Amino acid sequence: MIRLEKRPQPSRAWSLATPLVAVLATMVAGGMLFGVLGKDPVEAIRTIFWEPLFGEFAFYYRPQLLVKGAPLVLIAIGLSLGFKAGIWNIGAEGQYIIGALCGAGIGLAFYPLEGWYIFPLMVIGGAFGGWLWAMIPGFLKVRFGTNEILVSLMLVYVAEQFLASMSLGLLRNPEGHGFPGSRNFNSYDSATSWINESAGMHWGVVAALIAVIFAYVLLNRHMTGYHIRLTGEAPRAAKFAGVNPARLVLFCLGTSGMLAGLAGLFEVAGPSGQVSIDFNVGYGFTAIIVAFLGRLHPVGILLAGGLMALTYIGGDIAQSNLQLPSAAIQVFQGMLLFFLLAFDLLTNFRISLGKPEVA
Repeated sequence: MIRLEKRPQPSRAWSLATPLVAVLATMVAGGMLFGVLGKDPVEAIRTIFWEPLFGEFAFYYRPQLLVKGAPLVLIAIGLSLGFKAGIWNIGAEGQYIIGALCGAGIGLAFYPLEGWYIFPLMVIGGAFGGWLWAMIPGFLKVRFGTNEILVSLMLVYVAEQFLASMSLGLLRNPEGHGFPGSRNFNSYDSATSWINESAGMHWGVVAALIAVIFAYVLLNRHMTGYHIRLTGEAPRAAKFAGVNPARLVLFCLGTSGMLAGLAGLFEVAGPSGQVSIDFNVGYGFTAIIVAFLGRLHPVGILLAGGLMALTYIGGDIAQSNLQLPSAAIQVFQGMLLFFLLAFDLLTNFRISLGKPEVA
């Protein structure tokens, strides 16, 4: 008989090995999926993980790792703070959208003026928009005890409607001949986030690296970080230690919303270039996978963000070269979270073979 036995204490070895094992299992299961679709499994996996780094056109794809990875890391860092404390912000996608709209709105309000102060104001607007949107589930949880998972998730759909409305209305390019979408920020020198476009460097990459350092220092050198870890690991002990749960909820949700809003602003003012109906591409949801793949550790999230960016770029190459459907690539990415959660079970439980002991 196969049964699970709870470990006396969590296994550190399995905790560290789980992400690697999950990635390998995803490759195997993904290869089987691609085989069922009539594609060469080995070639498909090689295309996804090898071509962007070492293929013939790697010089073009490598900068895209920064472009794709920066928003994932930035959002995942914010989410990880709440997840560590047992505060579940599932609506980062909505905060990402609102941050982009607020920051873009400020930039477009100044058009066609040029000035060094425009982009910093856009950054402040993006951060404030994401923070404000996250404060809605935060306030409702603190004041009325609502579930932040449901509220934050439902607000994503509200934000998507705002995005469609702004693309077709207030922020639409008056010189766009009636097509939805705003002016292009890449042609507006004072409102673009690019530092070096050919190298994939924009201010979102810098912000992501700063966020990693900030989160590491906060969690390891600051009392607030200690309260976050204590609340997640021992809620009752946190109460005796004098942790203010309402303040912690607002801090974690506010910080994650602010970082998601910044990610949206840097994306709309750089790689995306404009507010459009299909501006959001699911970074807010994918960042949840990145946060857990990185074990909610800032450095781990940085590495996990790079890996997930690799699957984005490699997936696009596989769609083009091997005619793989986009849905198969999305299933492949979803497998990563599935296997991560499945193997994470072995951190707290061990598999035991044999007959159960009779009491």
